[in-house]
Amino acid sequence: MLEPHGFAADQPTNSLSMSLRCGIVGLPNVGKSTLFNAITAKQAEAANYPFCTIEPNVGSVLVPDDRMQKIASVVKTPTLVPAMLEIVDIAGLVRGASKGEGLGNQFLSHIREVDAIVHVVRCFDDENIIHVEGKINPAADIETIETELMLADLESMERRIDRLKKNVRKEKELQLQVDLAEKIIGGLSKGIPVRTIVETAEEKEIARQFFLLSSKPVLFAANVSENDLPEGNAYTRQVAEIAAAEGAKMLVISARAEADIAELPEEERPEFLESLGLEMSGLDRLIRTAYDLLGLQTYFTAGEKEVHAWTIRKGAAAPEAAGAIHSDFEKGFIRAEVMYYRDLIDLGSEQKVREAGKLRSEGRDYIVRDGDVIVFRFNV
Repeated sequence: MLEPHGFAADQPTNSLSMSLRCGIVGLPNVGKSTLFNAITAKQAEAANYPFCTIEPNVGSVLVPDDRMQKIASVVKTPTLVPAMLEIVDIAGLVRGASKGEGLGNQFLSHIREVDAIVHVVRCFDDENIIHVEGKINPAADIETIETELMLADLESMERRIDRLKKNVRKEKELQLQVDLAEKIIGGLSKGIPVRTIVETAEEKEIARQFFLLSSKPVLFAANVSENDLPEGNAYTRQVAEIAAAEGAKMLVISARAEADIAELPEEERPEFLESLGLEMSGLDRLIRTAYDLLGLQTYFTAGEKEVHAWTIRKGAAAPEAAGAIHSDFEKGFIRAEVMYYRDLIDLGSEQKVREAGKLRSEGRDYIVRDGDVIVFRFNV
């Protein structure tokens, strides 16, 4: 039976939409938990000493997208289902964490489960907030955290390669894993993170099975005082140079300002942001940067029931995008009826988009664009 999903769909979905999960890491007292509290409105304990956060705090936030409300006004639905960002606040790491210093090894295990690392770096002076290393030095702080991640990976790979070498005698197909493990161990021993060691698509696919900490893409969040927004300061320039050299992303953010924003009524936030020289909150900028870092984009399904945002990777073909809604949609994919959201907004209805010749029927090879509004036809 031919079934649609999109404008005409009323059936419930079993959502398998790609969720974005970021882990916030950093040394103690850099503003991690303050930032987490502000952007998730959850109250992780923020204390002035290491390891005050014993278990990782997890919070989910809606991914802001003003296109949804515009689409909803056209299809006349009050229900919006935005994409979600899951944020994990991992306790402050210190030198020696990979060896269990201060229970650090316990916290490192939580990073293996995230898609990207948000590395909060202290870029502010405050004599009332101690620094575990005794002075503010962003470059040294970054090196401390990255070294601990690499040391944990090295220990993990040394254990793994022993098992691989034993099993490869019976399972010859494991030789590729052995070869890559040896390459990774060699690189880690020289202080090179896995994301730099692993180069080809085949290597990246194999490396995913290793769940290595230093393989995660990194977004440096340079935490400054409100007075240093939006340009940053000498400390943030150090972070920017490191990010550029590593091919990472970086943004200047103030955890304290984000906390203030979170306490304001929605209607007062734009004026406060303007007073700080900002067009959008740190959360919005963090989400946009994370999407860019991970190569993600959004498409929509829309109807009287709801407008739903779906997160997929850039370059995904139509069947893969359909699979974000339900695996059956990908398996039984027939075609996608596609319009661009701007055409829908400008013309005012699906029917007028169709009459203007801007509603397209696309097959399996169609590469979905950010902002597409799609009806999927599939065979159950």
